[in-house]
Amino acid sequence: MNVPEKPKIYHIIHLDRLESIVQKATLWCDKAVVNQDFAGTSVGMSKIKQRRLTELKLNSHPDLFVGDCVPFYFCPRSIMLYLISKANHEDLDYKGGQDNIIHLEADLYDSIEWAQQNNKKWAFTLSNAGSRFFDDYCDKNRLSEINWNAVNTINWVNCKEGKQAEFLMEYHFTWSLIKRIGVKNKSIFTQVSSILSTHSSHIPTVAIKPNWYY
Repeated sequence: MNVPEKPKIYHIIHLDRLESIVQKATLWCDKAVVNQDFAGTSVGMSKIKQRRLTELKLNSHPDLFVGDCVPFYFCPRSIMLYLISKANHEDLDYKGGQDNIIHLEADLYDSIEWAQQNNKKWAFTLSNAGSRFFDDYCDKNRLSEINWNAVNTINWVNCKEGKQAEFLMEYHFTWSLIKRIGVKNKSIFTQVSSILSTHSSHIPTVAIKPNWYY
C-alpha cells in the first residue's frame, strides 16, 4: 500500500486528562508529565514508559530519548487500546477499560510543517518505539517504508510490529493541530464537548467513532 494522500496521526488519552491539555493548549511528552506531575490518569505501561525515558534513543536524533517526544500512532484502534480494553495486562496500572479513552487526531503533514517552522525535532518509526530495536527516520520521502497495510488492518495478529509504527514530536505538541476527537459513545461525546466549550479556544470536531474501539 502506498502512503495515504492525507495520513493522520492519533494520540490516546484518558478523558480526565483532556481539561489540563486544553487549558495549557499543549500535549506534553512523558518526560514533561513526570517532571511536572500533571493531573489525570496515565494509561500506558509504566515499565515501557521508563524504558522510553531512560534507555531508548532515536537514531535520527541521537540526543533524544523516545520519552522526550509526544507519541502518536498512524491509526485509531491501536494494539495498546486493545490491551487497555482487556483490562488485565500485568504491566498496566490502569484497569478501567476503553470507554473513557479518547483519540486525538491530527494531520501528519501539518504536524511536520509545524515542527519545521518551530524548530522542533520530529521522527517516525517503522514499529513500536518502546521495543529494544526499531528503525526511525525524519525524512518524509521514507514514509513509504511504513507498512501501511499493517497500520490499517484490523486483523493485526501477524503484523504487530508494523501496526505499531509511531510519529514522534519533540517535547510537546500544540493543541491547535488537533482537528478531531474520536470517542466511543454519546456519554463521552457529551463530556468532551462540555470540556471543550468551557476551557478551549480551539475546538476540534468531536465524533462518536465506535469502529475506533474494540
